[in-house]
Amino acid sequence: MFLTAPILWLQSWASPGLTRTMEVISWFGYTRTAIALAVFVTFAFRVRAGMALLLLLGLNSLATDMVKTTFGLPRPFVVDRAYEQIKLDLGHQDAGAVLVSIGASYDGSTEGYTHQSPGDVELLDTLEGWTVHVPGHHDEVAALLRDAARHDDRVYIRLALQENSRAYPDGGRLRVIRRGGPLVVAVGPMLDPVLEATRDLDVTVAYTNTPRPFDAEGLRALADGEVVLVEPYLSGTSARQVAEALGGRPHRALHLGVGRDEVRRYGSWQDHARAHGLDAAGLRTPIMEFLW
Repeated sequence: MFLTAPILWLQSWASPGLTRTMEVISWFGYTRTAIALAVFVTFAFRVRAGMALLLLLGLNSLATDMVKTTFGLPRPFVVDRAYEQIKLDLGHQDAGAVLVSIGASYDGSTEGYTHQSPGDVELLDTLEGWTVHVPGHHDEVAALLRDAARHDDRVYIRLALQENSRAYPDGGRLRVIRRGGPLVVAVGPMLDPVLEATRDLDVTVAYTNTPRPFDAEGLRALADGEVVLVEPYLSGTSARQVAEALGGRPHRALHLGVGRDEVRRYGSWQDHARAHGLDAAGLRTPIMEFLW
């Protein structure tokens, strides 16, 4: 990861002039700008200088890709940027695949919003036939990956830096972690924050690392009027699944997750979790206000 201190220092001096300066600097990073600059140099000065500039830009692009690949910087946008290909080449063709992403919603926050992907699961919900795994611990990953490789279904495995203190390999369906009153469902790495937030509350806490297909049968068996669902991606992503599972039954539901308002700061994933109210302190207040 790159050091964020210089970026945060620049942000502390935010001003229209500085913002415009940074926009101009960013503008020079676009391919079309580089090509236009090379053409200008070629015709305004010398052909050799223009060709040398094009070669330099090409080598710079190659070196950048090699560094990113070598050091494995987060790539959470396997769904966002490739959505059209996923929709047509996999969905429309009814072809199987296993997609694995790292970086989750904001693990790559130090690289800016280009490396954040809180809407990936919601995007896949527009397509049919996808299984989505969100492991809450690294020891859950291998079994999920091996199982995905045994068939030709379309599977998305979403990995993150944040993880729970222990693994639950049997978390495909809703697994009860603690029994009590109203139901609180934690998806993947949200389990530990949920357990901490509700440590002295009379609630039932259930866990799943497979939000798609959603365990509707398990939800109907555990829910008794009120449900809180805590997910590590966009808030409300599973609202339709919960409503359909509890259709015909009086219920209230609270959906907690990454907020719809963009956090225009860098920081760490912990900073972003706090900003979106997904740490223990941030979860406790809305859960208590909703249930009591």
